[in-house]
Amino acid sequence: MSRFRDKFDHRVWRVVAAIPAGRVMGYGEVARAAGFPRYSRMVGAAMGRSPQPLPWFRVVRSNRTLAFEVGSSNYREQAQLLKLEGVSFDGEKIIERETDHSLDRILWGPQD
Repeated sequence: MSRFRDKFDHRVWRVVAAIPAGRVMGYGEVARAAGFPRYSRMVGAAMGRSPQPLPWFRVVRSNRTLAFEVGSSNYREQAQLLKLEGVSFDGEKIIERETDHSLDRILWGPQD
């Protein structure tokens, strides 16, 4: 494995693992939070290489729709897992809820 890919993968895994239950992030948001803002298309592949299970279903498209083709088994699974965590939908789009916690704080600790 290349040093770049190894570093990228580990950072993506850390970000995805830190997404709180009931929250979602887009692929681009994950890439930015991992420190690689121009690599959103590589996020899915990095998640697939994880040796540990990740909450993959919390990663969605930037327009807040699910990452799979509507009606596919993967789509249904992702929707079901998100609904179990309290995520609401308006048709195919996720309804974002207001929250008082910052993902940056969760990932990196206090920024004082």
